[in-house]
Amino acid sequence: MSSRRREGVGGILHAGALLVALCAPLLGACARPAPASQFPTADAAIGRMRATYACSRGLMGESKVDYMAEGRRVRGGMLFVTSRPDRVRFDVVSPFGVTLSTLTSDGKDFALLDVSNKQFWVGPASECNVARFLRVPVPPFALVSLLAGEAPVLVHAPGAARLSWDSGAYLVSIDSTHGASEEIRLLPTPADWNKPFSEQRVRVQEVRVVQQGIELYRADLDDFATTRTAAPRKDPDGIDPDVPPSGPACSTEVPRHVHIVSEASAQDVIIVHKDASHNPPLTEGIFRQTAPPGVKVRVAVCR
Repeated sequence: MSSRRREGVGGILHAGALLVALCAPLLGACARPAPASQFPTADAAIGRMRATYACSRGLMGESKVDYMAEGRRVRGGMLFVTSRPDRVRFDVVSPFGVTLSTLTSDGKDFALLDVSNKQFWVGPASECNVARFLRVPVPPFALVSLLAGEAPVLVHAPGAARLSWDSGAYLVSIDSTHGASEEIRLLPTPADWNKPFSEQRVRVQEVRVVQQGIELYRADLDDFATTRTAAPRKDPDGIDPDVPPSGPACSTEVPRHVHIVSEASAQDVIIVHKDASHNPPLTEGIFRQTAPPGVKVRVAVCR
């Protein structure tokens, strides 16, 4: 390599090192600037987030789940159906397609069928019960929102939400009426970056909820992909009529990678969608279960 070329490469490396050195103390200083048309208030940002997902009444699909259990990581497959605000169904399946467990919650009653241990747990559809068995440290209504890409918003008084541009993203900071605080980081979608703020769709990057100085949970959302409406459910025997989607036509982005961690409960779960669709057809009783023969019924009580 010639001395002139070496000097040129050395100059580029020196300039890069200098840029890193200048940016490191000021994390937000070298981040992407805000869009030309910015949200004027936190309420405007929250409103656009809700408008982005207004067409979605729920989600269904197939995911890979990775979580901590008894000090070791456990991985498996899962089929899921959600319906706003807080109805959920999760079927954990083996690599051979055999159902290992089924968790349902209709907003009132919770049930879990544990096939391998021949146990059937029942109880109220509390945050504690769903988190205990699903190992996701968030209440059902928050999980339904996060899986679809929307941040659950804590109840707060007017003026208790603030907006800033922080380290290359909008930061919505909320003081709840119940003593908790929340931070939501979001960005306009790349396709809408140069549109007026009132027309921008948004991606939620992170949600963090803290109470009394303890982080209840933090959710990181990534790998967004456009997701469309589920097809009607057809009776394979051709006897019953088709079950239509549970909402309107919907084509909005969903995060394919959701990582939820909790300082309070020491839980850590990663959910990666392999396939997903909006507004799934909902058959009668999909969010409820009855105990099958040969299992022991147990009451799930936790606080």
